[in-house]
Parts: sequence; structure tokens; C-alpha cells
Amino acid sequence: MSANHHDHSHGQGSAGNPGQRRRLLVALGLTWGFAAVEAVAGWQGGSLALLADAGHMVTDGAALGLALLAAWVAARPPSARHSYGFGRAELFAALINALAMLAVVAGIGIEAWSRFAAPHPIDGALVSTVAVVGLAINLFVAWLLSQGQDNLNMRGAFLHVLGDVLGSVAAIASGLVVWLTGWTPIDPLLSLLIGGLVLASSLRLLRDALHGLMDGVPFAINIAALGRELAAVPGVVEVHDLHVWALSGERLALTAHVRIKDLADWPAVLQGLRHEAAEHGIGHATFQPESLPWEPLTRH
Repeated sequence: MSANHHDHSHGQGSAGNPGQRRRLLVALGLTWGFAAVEAVAGWQGGSLALLADAGHMVTDGAALGLALLAAWVAARPPSARHSYGFGRAELFAALINALAMLAVVAGIGIEAWSRFAAPHPIDGALVSTVAVVGLAINLFVAWLLSQGQDNLNMRGAFLHVLGDVLGSVAAIASGLVVWLTGWTPIDPLLSLLIGGLVLASSLRLLRDALHGLMDGVPFAINIAALGRELAAVPGVVEVHDLHVWALSGERLALTAHVRIKDLADWPAVLQGLRHEAAEHGIGHATFQPESLPWEPLTRH
């Protein structure tokens, strides 16, 4: 009878941890609360930059709610049907958030173009005052979410809030310029600038989310270098069939076949392999030992 030796090291990571969910909940309340204030002020003041920022905050609230839901789902334990758990929910949330931001950027671009053709009157003083308060709130929310940037789900939520920080800065600048000079084209111009910055970040998030959902090797991992480091562990002859992928927004998994000189050394070799995997942030590692010569092992 042939026997395969499978050894696992498990790490739950911090996907969906209570601290993460609390930060998302506070961010959600602040974001949606001030979005209503900005929407009213932007409508009364006639500022696209302020309305764009309010629109960002509304979509951000939805994004934060989605991220909160994903963090809760990801925290559920593995089941008989989902033996790896539900961490992929975070990758799906990041994908949806990236697509939502692309839609927001497109809407801002269309509206800005129409405002160049038909300028609207703007209350610069009102716009600047409200935008300053919005900037303070957005900076606080961004600080809350910046503590989870190793998680793709939190990174997606942070990206939305970063767009609001930039939008608040644009609204402040727009209001001041209009207030002091009366030059209204600055409003859609700054809106387009902020939209371009958010577009670049959204495309990167979209790339990372799709890459993770397709079981791509995480961009932070150089799989060739990792293979060489694993092969350099004392007692290892060769490492092959090496695979690394993301289980969630921050949990990584690895599988590999390892040829070793003597199966009696396997406990010590396994410890060295686990250490190397952990050095690369891989919390779930599965190693299949193979002895020399390469014929299948047998038990009697």
C-alpha cells in the first residue's frame, strides 16, 4: 500500500477579526451621516466637486457595508462544504468595490464635461466650509481603515475613503477659487483631476481582486525565489509542484512536493520548511515528502 505524508500548518489570519469589523462599522456611520450633509450643501451651493464628494461618500457607505459583510462572512469557520472557509468573500467585495468606483469615476467625468459646456453658479463660501468639515471626517475614517492595508477587502474600503479625502480637498480648493476669483471652471476641472487619481487606484484594486479570484500567485510573492529558499532547507534535495494562492484578502496557502535525503529527517525538515513559508506570510502550508530514490513509498 502506498502512503503519502501530508503535513499542514494552519493560520487563520486576521480576516474578519472583531477589530476590523468595529473600524468598518464606525467608518460606515460617519460616512453615511456626512454624505447627507454634503449632498444638501452641494445642491444648494451648486458645486459639482461637493456633489461628487457626496456621491463618493454614498458609494463609500455601500462599499464599507459590503466590506463589513465580507469581513463577517470571512470570519465564519470552515464547513464540510467549504473546507477552506469563506475568506474569498473579501476578494469578491474588493472586486465589487473596484467596479463601483469605476462607475463613479465615469459619472463624474460625464457631469464635469457638461459643466464645462454650461457653467453653473457656485456658492464658494458654503462649499469650502462644508468641505473642510468633510475633510476632517474623511481623514479620521481613512486613518481607521489604514490599519488594515494588508487585507484586500480593507484596502478596497480604504480606497473609497481615499477618494473622498481627495474629493474634499478638491471641493475646498474649488470653493476658495470661486469665492475669491469667481472662476467656476475650476470646479469641474478639479473633479476630473480627482477622478483620474481614483481611476488609477481602482484599476489596481480591480487587477489584484481578479488575480486573487483566479488563484494567481500573490504579487508580493516571488515564487521562484521562494522555491529556492525552500530547496535550501537542510535535508531537502528538490522542491517541485510548488503553488501559492490567496485564501482570503490576507491569508495565503501553499502546497509543494519535497524530495528529501532521508525520511527519518522529515520532522526537522518540515520545521524548516514551515519557517520559510511563515517568513513569506504564508499561514497554511502543505508539504508532500518524497524519498530518494523516487519510487513510491511503501508500508508493510
